[in-house]
Amino acid sequence: MSHARGQSPRDASTDPVPGGAAAQAAQAQAAEQDAADRQRAMQQDPDSRQYVPRQARSVDDTSYAGARPTGAVLGFTVIAAVLMMVSGLWNFLEGLAAIIKGQFFVVLPNYVYNVSVTSWGWIHLILGAAVFVAGAFLFMDKVWARIVGVVLACLSAVANFLYIPYSPVWSVIVIAVDVFIVWALLAPRNSYGA
Repeated sequence: MSHARGQSPRDASTDPVPGGAAAQAAQAQAAEQDAADRQRAMQQDPDSRQYVPRQARSVDDTSYAGARPTGAVLGFTVIAAVLMMVSGLWNFLEGLAAIIKGQFFVVLPNYVYNVSVTSWGWIHLILGAAVFVAGAFLFMDKVWARIVGVVLACLSAVANFLYIPYSPVWSVIVIAVDVFIVWALLAPRNSYGA
């Protein structure tokens, strides 16, 4: 049997073996052609993508675990909620004391922010009640409660800074608690690298 020059005995047209090299080469060429056709179709119309169903999540699938807050963040939120309630109660009682018995507080002379003790009492009373309520809502882990908590803790820190001449040590303690509350509420909610 003579073969034409340059042809191998197993030419693609005469390949008697169904799974041979020629058949595999033809399958590879067809797959490449299909991929090129799909690529061209995607470039022409990006909305023509085919739907590929994915396997449903099982009960023990933990790939979505990073979407939930970590234990440390939840702990910080609970600590912030408790501290906000305690700080709000402190501010409320301090404001009540300033309203009822304003002469109890000794005022430094020539302070830049000269406001009456009764006015500071009302500010602390209202702000303390608002901080207490926001702290209570933090136990429900609501986003709006976190935002309100940060804003109120900042306002409480500013109010206590301005209140330093009336009650210096207590104001510094409340400012420190407010700074921790802001830090705890602004901690990242998801774990990184999980």
